[in-house]
Amino acid sequence: MPADRLHSLPARIDALLDHAVDRLLACGGGHGELRVAAPLGLGKSHRILNALYARIAADPSRPMTLMTALSLTPPSPASDLERRFLQPFLDRHFGEDFPALDYAIAQRNGTLPAHVAIEEFYLQSGGLLGKPDAQRRYNSLNYTHVARAVAKRVPHAIVHLVAASPDGSQLSLSCNPDLTLDLLDHIERLGGARPLLLAEVHPDLPFLGGAALVARGFFDIVLEPAVPAPRLFALPRQPVADAEFAIGLYASTLVRDGGTLQIGIGALSDALTHALLLRHTRNADYRALLRALWPEVETSALVRDEGGLDPFVLGLYGASEMLMDGFAHLVDAGIVKRRVVDDIGVMRRANAGATTAEDDALLARDGQFLHGGFFLGSHDFYAWLRGLPPDTARAIGMTRISHINELYGLNQELEALQRRDARFFNTCMMATALGAAVSDALDDGQVVSGVGGQYNFVAMAHALDDARSVLMLRATRTSGGTLRSNIVWNYGHTTIPRHLRDICITEYGIADLRGMCDEDCIAAMLRIADSACAPGLRAQALQAGKLATDTPTPTPGRNTAAALRATLAPFRAAGLLPDYPLGSDFTPVEQHLARALGWLKRNTATRGGMLSTLWAALRASSRDADDEAMRRMALDRPTGWREHLSAGLVRLALARTRDRARS
Repeated sequence: MPADRLHSLPARIDALLDHAVDRLLACGGGHGELRVAAPLGLGKSHRILNALYARIAADPSRPMTLMTALSLTPPSPASDLERRFLQPFLDRHFGEDFPALDYAIAQRNGTLPAHVAIEEFYLQSGGLLGKPDAQRRYNSLNYTHVARAVAKRVPHAIVHLVAASPDGSQLSLSCNPDLTLDLLDHIERLGGARPLLLAEVHPDLPFLGGAALVARGFFDIVLEPAVPAPRLFALPRQPVADAEFAIGLYASTLVRDGGTLQIGIGALSDALTHALLLRHTRNADYRALLRALWPEVETSALVRDEGGLDPFVLGLYGASEMLMDGFAHLVDAGIVKRRVVDDIGVMRRANAGATTAEDDALLARDGQFLHGGFFLGSHDFYAWLRGLPPDTARAIGMTRISHINELYGLNQELEALQRRDARFFNTCMMATALGAAVSDALDDGQVVSGVGGQYNFVAMAHALDDARSVLMLRATRTSGGTLRSNIVWNYGHTTIPRHLRDICITEYGIADLRGMCDEDCIAAMLRIADSACAPGLRAQALQAGKLATDTPTPTPGRNTAAALRATLAPFRAAGLLPDYPLGSDFTPVEQHLARALGWLKRNTATRGGMLSTLWAALRASSRDADDEAMRRMALDRPTGWREHLSAGLVRLALARTRDRARS
């Protein structure tokens, strides 16, 4: 058996993993701290890392530091109702044999051995709040600085999940060329020893070429188990609420035809994608929706100068650190189609609308319309990537994060030409009235997620003459049954400083903050704040001497969830704003249950709400029970008082959300 290519029969998978771990332990010299790096997100080999962790955890004499990010683990149900809903779905979605990362579970449970350190620069969002092992070892880094920081630590090994070409002659870094290539270059520049490179081939990982393509000999060990591979980690697609649809619609008006698009992941990004699809394929309906939200939209100077409302003719070029489901829909719809090449002359002529026949031939043959540093999404998205026609697959380039997230160091003029009219859309948790943004952590230092590439794209928007940074956030959140504003006067932690303020969007409108003085910035933020919260913000600004006394706040009742719900209700009923605009991993019954359980959670968040909901459940009739939904929750034949109470609550929630389900 060649040393660089390890195959297995089903009975020998454990032996091959043991061999791989032996090599990993040996590459650290057999003693002292072992330093291992692994890609963020999907690019981890869970089986190799679990085998390594098991060996290290059992040997306190051998310390290890794993440098990585976004260690994805399936959610764990927190209550009996959550378990009844989630467990059957999780078994189906991830597979009952999915190898969850053992070190991540130990982090979450507080059982990580003292001699094991997991150092991450980005955490699974909200999943590690209050977890000391993860919080202490979090490393706050811009995405573009990670490779340099890890190189200085001199990792002994890199463990990677890869794809193989059909004939097995080539490998692809596929989902994660983002940092691996940059890291090796930094190590070489520092004069460090090349780390051991160990890969596991996953048969379902899409094979993508370009910068992600490497020779088989690039890796020192290639593990190709013949046993069936566990399913790839896939993010369940989330429902999109009214606030998110409104934000996405506002944001879509800022995208200029022929420009560049960067978007993240989550419900806000799904809403933006859906709005762009409506703009392109159902333009009359799109404009009607916008006029209902924003009567002046068609005469707005901001839309005229920065974006547009018409369908896309030239199309967009996607340049996003992360590729996800939304980009698949935008490619299929013919929205993401503007091709770029690494030729300054061609890009100058293309931007001037003066290409030659030779330029057009080059763009058609070698041009790419989508670049990403890593990808992560649904099972449908992975299947879409695997099934791309060759011409489309060649137009998608997975590449280094140093290429995607910054302008400097390679060819700044070329990249600026390629990224013309760029719109960088990112989400944040909170924003201050003075334009700073809170995206990654709380004011006590607890990390929710990480900086990632957000700062990179905000700074890039200011570096490019025709680019804009757009931060999207919900105007409010409910905590403990209390409505709280996500626009605050001040906060003890910021991710984006106020001097980089640009465009901010809530469900109540757009605040264009670039170049504004503080007073005008505050007034703009008040206009997109919730009506119930704006007066308090105004009072704080007045107290600080930052606002004129005649500055108005939103008209009472205008910027409210109830008013927004009423505005969007006809479009919801007409099917223009479905709960899952990009598709769902839940069955129709599960979708109704998800709405019902969400309603139940909101209505039992306070003691008063809990009591009134319990009373309503006890009084409710069971004659209109949704039998299929109750069977799905295994509550159709309750036994014991706890199950009877749970069944009553679920029946009530299903009844209260039934009209929405039918629409």
